[in-house]
Amino acid sequence: MIKKKILEPDRMRRIQGGFSFIPHRFLTDGFLASLSQTEVLLYLFLIIVSDRNGLSFYSYDAICTLLQFRVDEYIEARDALIKKDLIAFDGTIFQVLDLPSKPIRSSIPKPTPGSGKREQLSKVTRLTNQSLREI
Repeated sequence: MIKKKILEPDRMRRIQGGFSFIPHRFLTDGFLASLSQTEVLLYLFLIIVSDRNGLSFYSYDAICTLLQFRVDEYIEARDALIKKDLIAFDGTIFQVLDLPSKPIRSSIPKPTPGSGKREQLSKVTRLTNQSLREI
């Protein structure tokens, strides 16, 4: 077993201001693997911007701008997350829900040009950096 040690004690993460979390089950129970890249990006965004109850109210145009989604990509990802019981949406407010007992699987669409891992990682990095600047 690997023994954990703090590598950079002066750079330890501290909870300041808002705080979001992703349950470890999201990875270990297969939820991450059940999502397309756009679904993962939207889900992580909604986690980052939500309050302690999982609520957020970003408009679709703000989300599309920040995530560099086309409107159809946003709608498809949003609707898929609703069907997979990961979020609720009333037309204005999003709620990130407690994870269901198991992931709902769907076929993952074939990648489109510009949707590779490098491009998605770049989007996540830009989103994270922008969100951290706003905190």
